[in-house]
Amino acid sequence: MSMAEYKGKVKSIQDTPFGYTVAVIGGKWKMVILYLLAENQPVRFNDLKRQIGAITYKTLSSQLKELEADGLVRRKEYPQVPPKVEYSLTDKGETLLPVMESLCEWGVKNQNS
Repeated sequence: MSMAEYKGKVKSIQDTPFGYTVAVIGGKWKMVILYLLAENQPVRFNDLKRQIGAITYKTLSSQLKELEADGLVRRKEYPQVPPKVEYSLTDKGETLLPVMESLCEWGVKNQNS
């Protein structure tokens, strides 16, 4: 499907595949989290927090829960003390890698123009 198929027919952006995509990966931190997981998975919570920097623990936790609920991120908890939790991309999450690569290529071409 392409954007052209929806031209003049969109009553609500949420009704389109684009709207779904934005709902799943939109927001300030989700793409950053997905990028870091793609580069370094599996990643522990505190490592993600350290790499992102300017995100609060509460926000990181809620963003990870949303990504997990949408099937993009896998949470693996190890039964030990202290608790150990690792995050990685699911197969569905990995299908976003070509899209993220395209965004990186766009950035390379347009960053200094």
